[in-house]
Amino acid sequence: MDAPEHTRYRKLLTGQFTVRRMKTLEPRIAEITRDCIDAMEAKGGPVDLVEEFALPIPSLVICELLGVPYDDREMFQTESKKLFDIEASADDAMAALGRVWAYLHGLIQQKRERPADDLLSGLLEGGELNDDELTGVGVLLLIAGHETTANMLGLGTYALLTSPDQLAALRDDPSLVDNAVEELLRHLTIIHLGPTRVARQDVEIDGVTIKAGETVTLHLPAANRDPERFPGGDHLDITRPAGGHLTFGHGIHQCLGQQLARAEMRIAYPALLERLPGLRLAVTPEEVPMRSKMSIYGVHRLPVTW
Repeated sequence: MDAPEHTRYRKLLTGQFTVRRMKTLEPRIAEITRDCIDAMEAKGGPVDLVEEFALPIPSLVICELLGVPYDDREMFQTESKKLFDIEASADDAMAALGRVWAYLHGLIQQKRERPADDLLSGLLEGGELNDDELTGVGVLLLIAGHETTANMLGLGTYALLTSPDQLAALRDDPSLVDNAVEELLRHLTIIHLGPTRVARQDVEIDGVTIKAGETVTLHLPAANRDPERFPGGDHLDITRPAGGHLTFGHGIHQCLGQQLARAEMRIAYPALLERLPGLRLAVTPEEVPMRSKMSIYGVHRLPVTW
């Protein structure tokens, strides 16, 4: 979507995801994180870190932000997996999207009658979006708001546990967390398919002419490991100045929720390592099931103990 349609949506939503607003959410994110670790400790290892930690944190945060009942998470988490399965048929993917759409459309009807203190209710009261437009916004934010960060938390923990020197560096010096988050985002680049763009005019890149109207699929992992921009980029180094990566995209279409994702990771990783200093894989690295057939990369499960 381009201007002016894109501008209209973007202006309505940008104010909901400012750095300042994300700072106000940090105490609640920290509380959710503590609760997840408390539950893990009470259960005792081994546990699946995805189920007990990586998935609940962003799911609960985005549900509370949007005003979506967390008790309904099994539905939207299940349908999200179908949407991101690259082997799913188009019919199956559209059916999964349709079920999430119908769910949120019904929820918005309820909020129209009984508004609450949440993002969707606020947009409803603003009156600038009709129910179908608001449903589309809700679907995007709900799915993107939990799938991406959940996979970064799971895969990022896997990367640290299989890189003992990096794990020790972050555990010994939690002040490295901001840079560590950026390096993990760069190094892992969980968006493996897309984004796609269409050239609006002829443009030449490295001797190749892309003609107006042609579609280009970008490969963000390749960009984020470009040796001219990130020397030695195939290696994880949490002390590397990692700014300038393209994991959240670039320009006017860059990820709307990037500050929320950063806040969740900056809080979750140090808390996990501080509370569970003996954290380690409960299986060999080769036994961890990877999301190699999903458009958002990560781990299906991460068995850990401590």
